[in-house]
Amino acid sequence: MTIILTRHFEGATDAVLDAPAPDVFAALTDIDRLPTWNAHIERVLEPASAPLDEGVEWVVRMRAMGTTWPSRARVLVHDPVAYRFEHVSRSDDGNPSWADWRWQVTPLPDGRSRLSVSWAVNPRTFWRQLLFSKIRHAQLDEEVPASLAALARTVAVSR
Repeated sequence: MTIILTRHFEGATDAVLDAPAPDVFAALTDIDRLPTWNAHIERVLEPASAPLDEGVEWVVRMRAMGTTWPSRARVLVHDPVAYRFEHVSRSDDGNPSWADWRWQVTPLPDGRSRLSVSWAVNPRTFWRQLLFSKIRHAQLDEEVPASLAALARTVAVSR
């Protein structure tokens, strides 16, 4: 019998938002507002420890697959001029698995913006490689576009 373990998976999507790039980037990087547009973030447990910059961390309570857990994120890139944001997230329980998230806001000529996001998930424990990563991979393919749509509504309402 062959057991296939998933050691890495990736995904990406994008959306056009009816808001200028600075507004989209500001909403995207407002850690306290994450639960308003990401349905899988229940709440912010620890706000960003300082203004966003490389190395700054925050903790949220995630909800997926019928359970919740604290997830710690650390900024890798925060560039409000290029509208680029990257962070790494991992459960806050010592599990060695992690996910890299890359966000890019691109201004469009009509005052709208394109928001592109990609993720690379790296499960490192047996059960995450065997089972949970396959479930989570399929979920993220649906969840992330739904979150981008919710972010678009959030930005539109705040304008």
